[in-house]
Amino acid sequence: MRIGELAERAGVSVRSLRYYEEQGLLQSERSASGQRHYPEEAVDRVVFVQRLYAGGLSSRTILEVLPCVDNPSADSADAAFDRMLVERARLDDHIKDLLRTRDALDELIELNRGFRATV
Repeated sequence: MRIGELAERAGVSVRSLRYYEEQGLLQSERSASGQRHYPEEAVDRVVFVQRLYAGGLSSRTILEVLPCVDNPSADSADAAFDRMLVERARLDDHIKDLLRTRDALDELIELNRGFRATV
């Protein structure tokens, strides 16, 4: 399929797909005229990459864990496992920070409610 169809089916922009290729996260074949062509499974690949991005992983980190998905082996599984543990700990820290921020906002909301009730 061509890049526009992949973008539409995966729910991303054409620009994102080009970026994924530049980063080594996605591969295409080129026609004689230079147009990108993707296999059917590229849709699932792009959706998976999007989920990892949404989870806060960088393209570099995604590139490090993809060998475990693409060519599972003991070595790639071990490397991916170690990297995923690091990323999970980072996400845990970020979640804790977000919860502290939410708690601070809750306090401000309550203060604001109290103030508004007296006005």
